[in-house]
Amino acid sequence: MEREGQFIGQSGAFLDAVERASRAAPMSRPVLVIGERGTGKELIAERLHRLSSRWGEPLITMNCAALPETLIEAELFGHEAGAFTGATKQRVGKFEEADKGTLFLDELATLSMGAQERLLRAVEYGEVTRIGSNRAVRTDVRIVAATNENLPQLAKEGRFRADLLDRLSFEVVTLPPLRVREGDVEVLADYFGRRMAAELSWEAWPGYSEHVAKQLEDHDWPGNVRELRNVTERAVYRWDNWQEPIGHAQFDPFDSPWIPQSQPHSSGEAAAGEAVSQLPAPEPKPSLDHVDDLRSAVDAHEREIVEHALGKHRWNQRQTAKALGLSYDQMRHTIKKHGLAED
Repeated sequence: MEREGQFIGQSGAFLDAVERASRAAPMSRPVLVIGERGTGKELIAERLHRLSSRWGEPLITMNCAALPETLIEAELFGHEAGAFTGATKQRVGKFEEADKGTLFLDELATLSMGAQERLLRAVEYGEVTRIGSNRAVRTDVRIVAATNENLPQLAKEGRFRADLLDRLSFEVVTLPPLRVREGDVEVLADYFGRRMAAELSWEAWPGYSEHVAKQLEDHDWPGNVRELRNVTERAVYRWDNWQEPIGHAQFDPFDSPWIPQSQPHSSGEAAAGEAVSQLPAPEPKPSLDHVDDLRSAVDAHEREIVEHALGKHRWNQRQTAKALGLSYDQMRHTIKKHGLAED
């Protein structure tokens, strides 16, 4: 899945969500797009607009979480000159900018109750009133809204207007997280990797080594497609030899022995922070699915640790041995023992 509007994936859950958005696109009705961060909610909003009869009109985007509460209503509905301190001239809001087109409201759940009430009136009556004005302005706007929150639950708790939720939920498109999209990690990793290789003017795409491909497949991807894109593109651009498969991927770009520690607010937190800082960096989790005895488990764990370290140090055996606290001869013996070689 890419920002230029491409949808990449083959899993049934993903294709079902895209199909639902495609069916809803021609309808000039509100649509809610629900999904975790990085799942592609803005891409769905673009698809809803481009496949509708409004495709030639504006697609206006507003991130409701990016503005302080005092400015959200002015941004949505506009204001007259002198309506409040700093309002030196008249300004139209996002609703008027999106007239005849689509208004995409991202992070919808962050809207204040006051803004929700005015949004409800705008959706119900097709009219907006600029702050400082008594005259309503007619608008023809299709609303697409997105959030990573559970809106029905927020409505039950009184934190989101139930009547506004009813108005906006003509159709709800829920995007699956990457961890449940079977087969899509491999497809997406290959796509992003090839694109970065082309950007770097590599003569060919070497792919990923077996252990890196497995790490990509086993990761939970809390940041979903956006995180996968960062990890794979970073792995490619850090790899110097385009003739060899990518041998290392860093999932946490902040992982470093020199990362500064946050200053604690109390002596208790200081002790806890010191204890955490002294913990060793986590090693790759062993693959024990097909292990039947202790020796096999130890060997599987050892192999995965060594393979990960070799990739991290670009298969420089001396650097890897030093990092693992082994002699060069021990490193060579371990590589031979597990039959490791650059993929």
